[in-house]
Amino acid sequence: MFIPLKDINPSRSYPVVNISLILVNVVVFLYQFTLAPHQFKVFVLANSMVPARIPAFFAGNAGFEVAFVPFLTSMFLHSGLAHIGGNMLFLWIFGDNIEDFFGHLPYLLFYLVCGLGAGLLHVLFNLSSTVPALGASGAISGVMGAYMLLYPRARVLTLVFIFLVPIPTVIILGYWFLLQFLAGISALGASASGGVAWWAHIGGFLLGMLLTQLVKRR
Repeated sequence: MFIPLKDINPSRSYPVVNISLILVNVVVFLYQFTLAPHQFKVFVLANSMVPARIPAFFAGNAGFEVAFVPFLTSMFLHSGLAHIGGNMLFLWIFGDNIEDFFGHLPYLLFYLVCGLGAGLLHVLFNLSSTVPALGASGAISGVMGAYMLLYPRARVLTLVFIFLVPIPTVIILGYWFLLQFLAGISALGASASGGVAWWAHIGGFLLGMLLTQLVKRR
């Protein structure tokens, strides 16, 4: 068992957008749990991304808002404390340096585009699924992909069982991506029944690397 805690890679600017994204996710999460059980269910279902709504839209059986707006709103919903805790930890560790690289507003655009692209890939692999997908992990995967491309040698202070070990980014994130890819491959052909959106993670990660490479070339 290992848990990344902090990167040893200080940023040059204050990560105002990254911190704002964390706060927005936390506020929405707290709001979810002020709702009564029925209201909670309705709110989450309305704002989560349901892949089957996309073919339903093109068949004339669902409205545009119902089918496509959740691509954005689902990025700010989480199903439980472990879900949001893990996502925000990874965003806190890796997001500040990526905001430093892109600049504040371009980083926000990068984050949202990675989240939307991750959601699209998830839909393409689960077109018939009626299982709601929610969480910021697709967008955060894009941040992680960018980080591995830009700072592969940066050390991440990691809790390995009971020891704190500085591990190179390429090992931490390379291992993480390998797990996502293998899980995604093993899930091919199976109907989605809940759990982790593996292809959203894969798509977000690769899109983050691609966008970052394009910016580097410029």
